[in-house]
Amino acid sequence: MKVIQAAVTLLSLINPVVCALMLSQIGAGQSSAARAASATKASIAVLVILITFALIGARLLKVFGISLDVFQVAGGLVLAWMGFSMVRASTGQAPQAAPVAGTQSQSLTPLILFAASPGTITGIITLSVNHSGTALPVTAIAGAAIAVLALWLVLLLTSRLSGQGTGNSFLHNLMAGMMGLIVIAMGFQFGLTGIKAFFAGG
Repeated sequence: MKVIQAAVTLLSLINPVVCALMLSQIGAGQSSAARAASATKASIAVLVILITFALIGARLLKVFGISLDVFQVAGGLVLAWMGFSMVRASTGQAPQAAPVAGTQSQSLTPLILFAASPGTITGIITLSVNHSGTALPVTAIAGAAIAVLALWLVLLLTSRLSGQGTGNSFLHNLMAGMMGLIVIAMGFQFGLTGIKAFFAGG
């Protein structure tokens, strides 16, 4: 049961629906196979990041004397900054070029950073601390594997359903702006929750 709870918690933080919308925008103009490959690359990267922080995250914070609450506040600010960048990019006047093979990995960076956001990292560290009965945080790692598997399946479905045309640039910008607002809201939510927990604990 703890593994399922951990997976559901991480899945809510990863937010596969928003990730799918981001992949649709990134993969505009690409073939179905290319979008599927992007989905796989992004999912593997997210899994590696989450497992890494599940194993060493708590120790790393302890070494630097940083509490989870403070880390969550800082993570919320970073997430909000990412959202502002997305909104600013969506209102730019310069036309967006179609993705090419050489820039595909770089284009996936916003998706990966959103799925493995500071909020998600805070969640995986919390799970590794609270649900670890042994030296190895099995619950956190298993929960991350299940959550990322679900993310991968959603992204694969999106890669197959997304149109292969370049699409409407106005709709793409509108979608990017909406996603940016969601990311900003999530960042402030994480930050305010961290501030509340910090002062409540103090």
